[in-house]
Amino acid sequence: MNDFLDNIRPYLSTEVFLLALVLGAFYLGIIIYQKTKITLLQPLLTAMVIIIPFLLITDIDYQTFYQNTRILNFMLGPSVVALGYVLYEQIGHIKGNVVSILTAVFTGSVVGIASVVLIAKVLGADKMLMASLAPKSVTTPIAISLAEQTGGVPALAAAFVVICGIFGGLVGPIVLRRIGIKSKIAKGLAMGSASHALGTARAMEMGALEGAISGLAIGIMGIMTALLIPFAENLF
Repeated sequence: MNDFLDNIRPYLSTEVFLLALVLGAFYLGIIIYQKTKITLLQPLLTAMVIIIPFLLITDIDYQTFYQNTRILNFMLGPSVVALGYVLYEQIGHIKGNVVSILTAVFTGSVVGIASVVLIAKVLGADKMLMASLAPKSVTTPIAISLAEQTGGVPALAAAFVVICGIFGGLVGPIVLRRIGIKSKIAKGLAMGSASHALGTARAMEMGALEGAISGLAIGIMGIMTALLIPFAENLF
């Protein structure tokens, strides 16, 4: 078995195969989620369950996987920018709520950074781990850049971003429903501020306005987090 894997590994680790694997696993996840409507079967989570065991079994290291799927990481940026079109369609709902939107996202950014850093500090985490945790609520490219600048580990920061996004996407709508949040703008702000792109994907399932506002929250959250984290370094 090991000899067989050694022989085919060069083909399994090519850019074409790994891209097909990622896209195929995610598409399969979409089909399963649409068929079952089970919250835990989010497409990203399903894709991870397929891809991680595959990499472990075939002994393909993360660096190889990351390098050969880098185009997907690059597309994270344009995909967030593309949300601007959805936002434009809902611009009428935003004009009268600019101050409240900025205030809500600023508060979310402060609480998001301070809470996770202080909890990690109480639990005895070192500076490297706290610096990797701090940008957990922004998109992966921004989180990686901030982690590098503050002494964190970029790969670890990216992992925390994914975990935060999955958790927020799963429990966010449930929490908002349980506490009685009715405002579509508030729902969108909460999902985008806490769970970035993955939360926004879930917000779009809730409605067009929720998705648009969530996309706006991603951009504002990224800017505010980038500005606030240098000040938060004193907490590390």
